[in-house]
Amino acid sequence: MNAVGPAEIEYIKKRIRLCDYLVVAQLFLQDNFLLERELTHADIKPRLLGHWGTCHGINVAYANLKEFFKNDAGFSFVLGPGHGFPALQANLWLDGELEKVDNKALINPDGLAYICRNFSWPDGFPSHASPYTPGVITEGGELGYAVANAYGVALGHPEKTLAVLIGDGELETATALDSLNLRNIMASKKNGKILPILHLNGYKISGPTLYGRKSERELNELIRGFGFTPVWIEGDDPEVFQEALKKEVNSPFYVLKTEKGEGGPTSHQDAHQIPLKNPATDDEELKILEEWLKSYNVAELFDREKGVLI
Repeated sequence: MNAVGPAEIEYIKKRIRLCDYLVVAQLFLQDNFLLERELTHADIKPRLLGHWGTCHGINVAYANLKEFFKNDAGFSFVLGPGHGFPALQANLWLDGELEKVDNKALINPDGLAYICRNFSWPDGFPSHASPYTPGVITEGGELGYAVANAYGVALGHPEKTLAVLIGDGELETATALDSLNLRNIMASKKNGKILPILHLNGYKISGPTLYGRKSERELNELIRGFGFTPVWIEGDDPEVFQEALKKEVNSPFYVLKTEKGEGGPTSHQDAHQIPLKNPATDDEELKILEEWLKSYNVAELFDREKGVLI
């Protein structure tokens, strides 16, 4: 666990911005990855495939957890919604983990271009988490196994702390829901600690989730019924997230509530997959995409010479 002060809060904010930018760049760009000139139709991939909707929430959770548990060698992050892979890849690239398995994924402009150009591309990186990804053991399209996998890792390893991010659509699966019962089976101090985090953004694909429609009281009672203490994190403010992580409660179950597609184009706020369908041919969509990318001010975040987060 790490003491998180104003400097760390500012770093978390910058990391989230950079990783959000990298997600958008992976989804859309085949050139001009740092916006060093005006965006053109030729910079856009001819075929767009991937998921934006859950990515901001993943980046928020990852950045906050990584900073809070920075000095805990037994900490691991487990991602349930593997379709949010561009967010996971952005973080793994920034931490140098991707470079360990692919020497082209360097933390510099060339490496950035490499992961963006080859995301969701033939012979490149898949649109979902896959066994190729460092630390991944199941396919990203197979939702529901994250909690069970985390408890499996914790079995017999008391030094382990595993935070598990669960999509609210994912929690509707029988596998995910039933896996929460493992808390009662594995409560022994001989096992590690599991920190479930429900990412409550209200939608799965194009429809509302069951948990997004429940009242806070109903959801709290469900969580308590599994033996956890609900701790709510409203929005993406790192100070709020860090205060929630500091709370001394028995068996916390965090509920991270953000909007679906948060940070995307205003008129496409609840997008699940690609928020803009035709920026490679449509002038207005190209303009919207350029404004979206510029809103992150990537020049303030990525040092072209050092290749690190500023």
